[in-house]
Parts: sequence; structure tokens; C-alpha cells
Amino acid sequence: MQSEMLRKAREYEREKREQVRELLPDFHVTGGIGWINDPNGFSLYKGEYHLFFQYYPFDITWGPMHWGHVKTKDFLHWEYLPAALAPDAPYDKDGCFSGSAVELPNGEHLLLYTGVQKTDDGDEYQTQCVAFGDGMDYEKSPLNPVIDSSMLPEGGSHVDFRDPKVWRDGDGLHAIAANLCSDGSGAILQYDSDDGKHWRYAGVLAAGRGHYGTMWECPDFFMLDGKAVLLHSAHEMQNEGLEFHPGDGTVCHIGQLDPEKRCLVDEHVQAIDYGVDFYAPQTVETSDGRRIMIGWMQSWAGSREGRPKLPFFGQMTVPRELSVRNGKLYQWPVRELEAFRRNAVSYENVTVTERLRLPGVKGRVLDMRLHIRGTYGSFRIRAAEGESVYTELTILPEEGIMRMDRLNSGFPHDIVHVREFPVPIQNGEIDLRIIMDKYSLELFAGGGACAASMTLYTPLTADGISFSADGSALLDVEKYDLAIND
Repeated sequence: MQSEMLRKAREYEREKREQVRELLPDFHVTGGIGWINDPNGFSLYKGEYHLFFQYYPFDITWGPMHWGHVKTKDFLHWEYLPAALAPDAPYDKDGCFSGSAVELPNGEHLLLYTGVQKTDDGDEYQTQCVAFGDGMDYEKSPLNPVIDSSMLPEGGSHVDFRDPKVWRDGDGLHAIAANLCSDGSGAILQYDSDDGKHWRYAGVLAAGRGHYGTMWECPDFFMLDGKAVLLHSAHEMQNEGLEFHPGDGTVCHIGQLDPEKRCLVDEHVQAIDYGVDFYAPQTVETSDGRRIMIGWMQSWAGSREGRPKLPFFGQMTVPRELSVRNGKLYQWPVRELEAFRRNAVSYENVTVTERLRLPGVKGRVLDMRLHIRGTYGSFRIRAAEGESVYTELTILPEEGIMRMDRLNSGFPHDIVHVREFPVPIQNGEIDLRIIMDKYSLELFAGGGACAASMTLYTPLTADGISFSADGSALLDVEKYDLAIND
């Protein structure tokens, strides 16, 4: 039965969304209205890909967390569906936090999520809850919460216990959830179930033991190209060269799964995305066997200041195909994007010294590939360039570094605007791919060896692109407009 709280959210969506459609990005997911953060429930259900998200429809600030809902067949055209969950039960009255989804053998769509309940004495309990539905409407189980503090290991926190990721295999249902250990570091716990309603604790998959920040949240776990892969987002990261930056960060562990201990043995650990706006990624396995990842293209620090004057706040990244090559994570925009390229413009062997604009190379909804080589001290790309605004990417070949800089991108507050990160460059030669969609820029370097994401909210008329070099560089450009809605 639909609660009054959920009914009001759905009515508000119907009333407001059509009024703002033209203001939205062309192919990046937003709530349409209100606030969104973490992607939730990214899953294949009855031949379509469903994506839910942390959502407060009534304002562009964080509020009592609902679950928003969209679906797609191609990862680019997203159909808005009514809100799926509202914080309307005693065990989730203070928020339906992040979680995941899976199709059950009986055809039901299972949502596994964190319910938040604050007590009168100031304590808080985070527990894991389930809802079952048909891809449109969902009923919370009378057995909720199905995983609670009684199913924590010794020293586990009932306050920081959240974000379950569920999957199904021949042995039944499995889930992982994030927890804070007594030593102040993060851990990923495991649970098993036969029916989605009754769960049992199955041990610790991975633990930080003082490394990679404090609380680990929004975990995902899967096998890819013969490797076990764990993704999570972490609080209070410490600086580690240019790989990890202080504050909230995202971490990818690649290794082997010990079949007896059911724990992950790390072989390689890296950042997932090096940009200023990326958090809480979640993946789905497609019907053709690809592993697709989507993340919240925002930072928590940036979400508190400098909100744009738009009817929505928060958006997701372009969905990305993942692979493991040479023991490292690679990511690349979904191949479906290429079918919507239009108005090709290309140049080869362009000499770049002083600032240069090329006819036809501009736009705010585009797919652009660059091949850069030569003898130069630095190479700069300015995108979303207008009379007094621009977003700049700088390659420093001798240091093997890329600098992402949005100090002149119109933000009125002193949040993180500059980030430096390692890129695969040899003798000044590097390949880049840039995806833009009105309010965002996503960079992929070295065939997907590294990615960096950021938002920008300058006027859409600021659509110039220019190039310059300290020294002399040769440039090949292949640029397309993206006509997603044609």
C-alpha cells in the first residue's frame, strides 16, 4: 500500500518535472527536480536497466532521503519513473539510505537498502531493509529490518552500517555492507540469503586496518577479467602522492578472492576517478556481459556551497564500461554513445604554440578525441570558454601529470577547484577523450587508464574550445556533437 509520504513525492514529481525538462543535461541522469546523490539499485530487470538514487524531491538541498527512479535500454535515454521509496516506516523514518537491487527467480525486483532510525536519546541505528516490487511499485517487507546490529562482528558500529550491495548466483543471494570498526577504520561485511528475507552473517570481505581513510561506504564487489574487484568510497582519506587526495575519496581494490576465508587479497589499489566530482559508484552486469559503472558526479564539499540556480542539484556520470588490464582498472564511456555522434570535425598535424581555436571545434554537448605529441613544457586545453570564463586542462609531460582547473568556471565559493593526477604519457605523447554535457566535463586518458570528472555551471553560451602550448606541439582533433535527443 502506498503511504501518504510517497504519494506526495510522486504528485510533486508529476507537477514539476515537465516544467524544467529543457534545463536538464541531455544524457546524464539527474532527479529532474530536487536533490540527488548516490546511485542506488543499478540493475537489470526484465530486459531494462533500472537506476535508483538518493533523492529529496522538494528542495535542491539534502533532506529526508527517498529513492528516485529511472530506467533505460541504452544507458543514454532515461525514463523517469515515480519515486520508489519514502522514509515512511519506523525503521527508516530518518532516511532510506543507499542500497542495491536484483531480479529474483520469481520475477520480483528486490531492493535492499539502509533504513535510518534516530532514537529519542540521540542514538542512531542503521539497519538493512528490503522491499519487493514489479519495477514500478514496491512494498516494504513486514520482516524489516532483515539485517540489524545483532548481525555485526565484535566491535562493529550500529551507527555506521550501511549501503548494501546485493547479487545472485547459483548459491543464492549474497550482499556486502559497509561498517566502521572499533579501530576507526572501514570494513566490508558479507551476508548470505536464500530468499532475500532471511539473512545470515558470513564474515569480513575486506578491512582497512587504518589504511584508506576511515568509514568505507557505498561498496560494490564483482569478478572482472579474472580478478576480484572491490569499489568503495572513503571518508578522511590521507594524501598519498597524486593517487589519493585528502578528504572523501574513491578506492578500487583488485586482487584474488580467497575461497576458504572468503576475503579479498589485494594485488593493486588505485583511485577510481581523479577528478573533483566523483563519489559512490555502482555497477551492473549487462545482458551481453559488460560491467557498467555509474557514479555521483559531485563532491560533498562542493555540494554545500555554490549551488547553481537550477531546479535540480546533482547528476550522475556517463555510464562507463570497465575492464581490468595489466592488473589495473580501465574505464571508457559506454559504446552506445557513439551512435549519437553528429557533425564530425577533424584536424591532423596542427602545430600548436600560442592560443589557437579551430573552426567547428566548440560546444557544450560533445565527444572529442585528442592526440598530442611533440616537444613542449606544457599543453593547455580550455573548454566551456567565454568572455571571462573557462575550464582548463593542462598536461605537464615531464612530470607525467594532468592538472584539472575550474577556478575560472564561475563558482563563487572557495571549494576544491584544482586537482593534479598522473596520466600515461610517454615522450610528450598522449591520447585524451573528453565528454561534455552542458554542466559537466569527463576526461579519459590513455585509452581509459585514468578518468577525471567535474561539474561546471557557467552559461551554456560559453562553448569555446582553445589550445595552447609552452613550446611546440602537434595536435590531432576528432570532435562530434552528441545528438541524444534527435
